Amino acid sequence: MRLLLQKFKPANGFSHFFHLGLLVILPAVIFVLVRLSFVQLALSIIVLSKWRMFAVRPRFWPTNIRANAVDLMVGLSIVLFMSHSTSPLLQIIWAALYAVWLVVVKPASGLFMTSAQAFIGQLCGLMALYLVWAAGPVYGLTLATGLICFLGARHFLDSFDEPYARMLAYFWGYFGAALAWLLSHWLLFYRLIAQPTLLLSTLGYGLAVLYYLDHDDRLSKTVRRQFIFIMIAIVLVVLTFSDWGDKVV
Repeated sequence: MRLLLQKFKPANGFSHFFHLGLLVILPAVIFVLVRLSFVQLALSIIVLSKWRMFAVRPRFWPTNIRANAVDLMVGLSIVLFMSHSTSPLLQIIWAALYAVWLVVVKPASGLFMTSAQAFIGQLCGLMALYLVWAAGPVYGLTLATGLICFLGARHFLDSFDEPYARMLAYFWGYFGAALAWLLSHWLLFYRLIAQPTLLLSTLGYGLAVLYYLDHDDRLSKTVRRQFIFIMIAIVLVVLTFSDWGDKVV
């Protein structure tokens, strides 16, 4: 196992800096394409940048796609955020954030950073989905929300060697789909964030923190009660003070 880890250890020296340079160039290329209104080409480049997923036997494709799903969600979401931003400065900020993701966040492998990757991927995916497809069919929003939640949960749970990772990820995906189906009939927005995105992010973050603390044997009854109370309070506040008269059917 140690030999394998050494074999796939990131290269140092010129090749390492060359690789970092390519990573930084990608957000710059995406920025230029979006400014030129070639959004579809920018989305295609994000997908093509993951060509190594298919550089193996077809039986490994599903595993590779699942492993790279969070990175794809972030990349595609950044392009959509940039395309819906009217300010060039804001588009530059999105490009800079994508560069930080590629250089700093994505290569990290610790439990904390892997958890952060899953949370960022789910958040970006849900924000982009409801930003672009808010007026889409209910079944489409339901399936897409469930898929994003499943992929985010699977990325999070796989880093803990959870034996029931698939079952728990399916459960979270089903919950996200059910919530999306229910709320999509009265789809509310808080500026750029849709109500399903806010609720799923709040609940998902709280449950992930509880799981993380329990994994490290740092979850006491008091802490668990506090987190559950905070999550319930946030959900009640969001639902109670929402203007249900403004809706997107």
